[in-house]
Amino acid sequence: MDRPHSAFDFGALFSQFDTLLMGRRTFALAQSQGSLLKSMKMKTVVVSTTLNAAQYKDVTILSNGVAEAVAALKAESGRDIWLFGGGVLFRSLFDAGLVDSIELAVSPILLGGGVRLLPEGQRWPLRLADCKTMPNSGIVMLKYTATPEPAAG
Repeated sequence: MDRPHSAFDFGALFSQFDTLLMGRRTFALAQSQGSLLKSMKMKTVVVSTTLNAAQYKDVTILSNGVAEAVAALKAESGRDIWLFGGGVLFRSLFDAGLVDSIELAVSPILLGGGVRLLPEGQRWPLRLADCKTMPNSGIVMLKYTATPEPAAG
């Protein structure tokens, strides 16, 4: 039986982006995977109030003014920015109107517990922009765009 990720084209995914944005915990997890970050060949930006920027020469550390810094990154020419993990960071950038699309992979695995996708916050209606099924793995890729106004309630 194929592993669920074996049919996924990570190269095609990575080629859409030139900047990788993540929180400190996701960064620590990615670092524990050896050369994962270098293999992605993207500018890496980490949001953290505890990391020392001098210890991470190949990484940009944002400790304040995150929404403004991300808006400036978005204004630069180049490919898209990938917000990789971090529900709290995602929620803050989404609520600031800085997220253009949401891409979710639904894997055919039933979990008995886990971490919430997002922390509590404002409700935002989404519009389905694309849906693809990976036949060998059963993974369903969903792409949504956000509506311009938050939902009532």
